[in-house]
This record gives sequence, C-alpha cells and structure tokens, in this order.
Amino acid sequence: MMDAMNALLTRKSIRVYTSKRVSRELIQEVLEAAMCAPSAGNERPWHFVVLTDRALLDGIPKFHPYAAMLKHASAAILVCGDPTMEKHQGYWVLDCAAATENLLLAAHAKGLGAVWCGVYPTADRVVNMRALLDLPAQVVPFSLIPLGFPAEEKKAGDRFDASRVHENRW
Repeated sequence: MMDAMNALLTRKSIRVYTSKRVSRELIQEVLEAAMCAPSAGNERPWHFVVLTDRALLDGIPKFHPYAAMLKHASAAILVCGDPTMEKHQGYWVLDCAAATENLLLAAHAKGLGAVWCGVYPTADRVVNMRALLDLPAQVVPFSLIPLGFPAEEKKAGDRFDASRVHENRW
C-alpha cells in the first residue's frame, strides 16, 4: 500500500480502464475512506450510490457530457449530499467534496483509476441523475466517480506553485 504523501502527489485523473471488474471488496474499501472525510460538525451529510449496472453506466453519458469514460468503467460511485442532515447550513457541499477527494485518493492507493465528474451544481445533470437513479427529493447528486483498473498511465508532475503562497498577508 502506498503512503499518504505518495498517494497525494501521484494521483491523476484516469479515464481509460481495462475490462477487469472492480471487486465489491475494493468498492467497500474506497467507501470506508470516503466516509472518513471531515465534515462540518461531524454531521456527515452524505450518501453513496454504487453503480455496477451496465445500462445505468451507459445511460449517464447521454446527459453528462464529460462522462463518456463510464462506457468502459466497471463501476462508479455517486456521492450525494442530504442538506436536511446538515448542522451548519451550506456546508454539505464542502463535506461531499472532502468525501470525494478521500474516495479518489483511496482508489489510487488501491491501484484503481478514477476521475471526478462533477454533477452539482449543474441543474440538468442533477435533475437527470435524480431521475435515472430514483433519488429522494432532498438528496442532491454531487459528484460521480467512475472506477476501473487503469489502461493508461499518467506521470505525476510537480504542481507546486510558490507564487500562490502568501505569508501572513497577501
């Protein structure tokens, strides 16, 4: 298993996958990592929809213009927020973003490829995802993470930019 710094510095968005199926065990492990994310007031206002049904995976690119890789992914996880579970209004978005990042890092650490496909706040993606998956009215689909074994390799680059760092004041 790779260490945390290596996972952080080498994670890349992977959009091409082999035909090898992602096991339930691996899906469970990345979900465990997602649910370890910090959240405002420790409220954890998230839900996760695991998608393995080929018809569902193939249907999403019909309304999500950046999700074509789903046609080759063996699984995907939809991260959803439930604003009715919030202690601190408006923070569900931040909480779901933290869960999404944990999920992406865990997938990479486990040898999977994954990519963040934004759903919220694009209204048509939210409406179509809700309809496709019969989500409850109060649940907001936030991000969709296709998962698979990488069929492409991307080299990590140095993304540190000292010009974006300010000490004490701007």
